[in-house]
Amino acid sequence: MSDQAIAIVGAGPAGIRAAQTLLAHGIKACLIDEGLRGGGQVYRRQPDNFQRSARALYGFESAKAVAVHNALDTLAAQIDYRPQTLVWNAEDHQLDTLQNGTAATLDFSHLIVATGATDRILPVPGWTLPGVYSLGAAQIALKYQGCAIGQRVVFCGTGPLLYLVAYQYAKAGAKVLAVLDSAPFSAQCKALPALLGQPATLAKGMYYRAWLSAHGIPVHQGAQLTRIDGEKRVGGIEWQRNGKTGHLACDAVAFAHALRSETQLADLLGCEFAWSALNRAWLPTRDDCGRSSVSGIYLAGDGAGIMGADAAEMAGELAALGLLQDIGVVADTARIDTLKTALRRIERFRHGLETAFPFPEDWAAKVADDTLVCRCEEVSAGEIRSAVQDGHWEINRVKAMCRVGMGRCQGRMCGLAAAEIIARESGRSVEHVGRLRGQAPIKPLPFGLGMQPMEKQSLETQP
Repeated sequence: MSDQAIAIVGAGPAGIRAAQTLLAHGIKACLIDEGLRGGGQVYRRQPDNFQRSARALYGFESAKAVAVHNALDTLAAQIDYRPQTLVWNAEDHQLDTLQNGTAATLDFSHLIVATGATDRILPVPGWTLPGVYSLGAAQIALKYQGCAIGQRVVFCGTGPLLYLVAYQYAKAGAKVLAVLDSAPFSAQCKALPALLGQPATLAKGMYYRAWLSAHGIPVHQGAQLTRIDGEKRVGGIEWQRNGKTGHLACDAVAFAHALRSETQLADLLGCEFAWSALNRAWLPTRDDCGRSSVSGIYLAGDGAGIMGADAAEMAGELAALGLLQDIGVVADTARIDTLKTALRRIERFRHGLETAFPFPEDWAAKVADDTLVCRCEEVSAGEIRSAVQDGHWEINRVKAMCRVGMGRCQGRMCGLAAAEIIARESGRSVEHVGRLRGQAPIKPLPFGLGMQPMEKQSLETQP
């Protein structure tokens, strides 16, 4: 076990539990996180000077959030913890990072990738107006900045996060005008047998839904957001349900259609990918302990497939136990088996969620040509369709023709939506139009960074 320099990217539930598991076996990993304070999106921590209680911030999940935070606080003094550090590239057992304006290169022998997830965005006309947020961004504003995104807010899209964020806003005293869920009520009834496998989680979701209705907040199911109106900022929305059009004046909108995994780092590391029908996305392959196709690279949490915070903690622990086995440390095989069994049970529940909140497969057919899809490069749905009509149907070829996904976000926000349009226009399945290749930098970097010398930094090696 000589010269083992182990890094973990992401200090959410998966990354924290991985670091904790390694430390329990005498391994001090380097835990790298882009955020100021670890915890991930679901357990995002407020600034030190904010005074809202854990119960107010996290509701039913407050005990879990506090446990994760306490675990990180204990770890921080015992390991190489690097908050506010962006990993923007990776190759040849090296990570390129940026911390407080300083660029550095870190060598590692083993790496656990726990990069989490972000919102899946399906653009509508007007979605680039000020006052439009993703559901995750709206949640960040509430948890981390202690403010609402507007005075009269509408929440749209589908997925469990839709109801959770709407509930959190209303509970905090914000004016929530309505919740528009594209999933029909019949889909949730159909999913009930699978969802009963996790009764406590199901009960929480039903509570959020019932609480909203009990407090006079309209919840419309089978309702599609079709347009966001406004000039200098959001002024209202247009939506459809059962063939009828509705209008609602508001000054802020939060929307998303479930989550998508952050897979760019795994791609740059050379991991193999496979199509996941459950996630409707290409995901890096891994075994039951999180081992990727690349030796020494492990995958954990929502960054390798959406499973939720509880599963992320288990997957982080499993990845750490698998790593320990691979470097010759005796790991608890009974614990490994227990975690695998629990994850299989959660995966069955996850199938139920996909039934309850189905992807709106008619979106690509209905999105108007003038709708901006790639806001970085200002590429519209019509321009993507034109590239397909010219004979280009593989997504990277379409990218080369019209620049969709070539901007600052590297396709993180627009890539999945573009794939849906290409598939519809070309008459192919989403799987067969391919996936955008990962490119560095994964996230935007400051101008002039390339002029700086890259500082060489070392991780602590294990004796």
